[in-house]
Amino acid sequence: MRHSLPIAPQFYVTAPQPCPYLEGRVERKLFTALQGANAEKLNDSLSGQGFRRSQNVLYRPSCSDCAACLSARIDVARFAPSKSQRRTLRRNSGVSRRATSPWATEDQYDLFRRYLDSRHSDGGMADMDVFEFAAMIEETPIRSRVIEYSDTETGELIGVCLTDVLVDGVSMVYSFYTPDLPRNGLGTYIILDHIEIARQAGLPYVYLGYWVPGSQKMGYKAKFSGLEVYIGGTWQKVRDPDAFAAETHPLSNDPIAEQVANISLPDLSR
Repeated sequence: MRHSLPIAPQFYVTAPQPCPYLEGRVERKLFTALQGANAEKLNDSLSGQGFRRSQNVLYRPSCSDCAACLSARIDVARFAPSKSQRRTLRRNSGVSRRATSPWATEDQYDLFRRYLDSRHSDGGMADMDVFEFAAMIEETPIRSRVIEYSDTETGELIGVCLTDVLVDGVSMVYSFYTPDLPRNGLGTYIILDHIEIARQAGLPYVYLGYWVPGSQKMGYKAKFSGLEVYIGGTWQKVRDPDAFAAETHPLSNDPIAEQVANISLPDLSR
């Protein structure tokens, strides 16, 4: 099924699949190709409208009877760490960070496999082999970095995040970390460190992906102050996460053609 605007790019919708976040629901995605000389311009524009990147594709949830998935980002200027997050920073004071070009390594893949086997053994990425992993890391038409986290004493790689650099922030495409240090809260630490990366670079936002109110798997994102979600074409501040409920009404989403018509595109003629 294809829907197109008067100018490129063209948008498509996936076939329904079982939802990974809400039991008994199905998901589908609106997506477009990310390629050519204007890839960064398109990525910047659509990321600000709730889209996410996966390799050379930009996508956004577009379920026919549900609007529970909310694109989320942290306003760096409004963020203040909680007591628990300050403890996480202290626990990881012996962690060093290194930013590299998007190039996959054996150490990264070994860590990725340990992470999946421990935390997401039944997920959609569980069968990803080394070649698919390399494609996830390396197939990017925009400015991307691999942020590696290592134990300063031993040099052991303990965390990785594939990160895109946008015009207004950093986007955490995918992160994974060792399952052997549960008390360290490495998942939280990597987000906290990306807030610091954005702050040092003078970028206002950290894009986290999607938050689903009521989904335990996604609940950690609501623990960060300064959170914003994309609803109805605008970014809204999340002052009380408990006030948000998953929107699962069958009329909660506009028809696909209307969604496409409401997407604002940058000038791609230059």
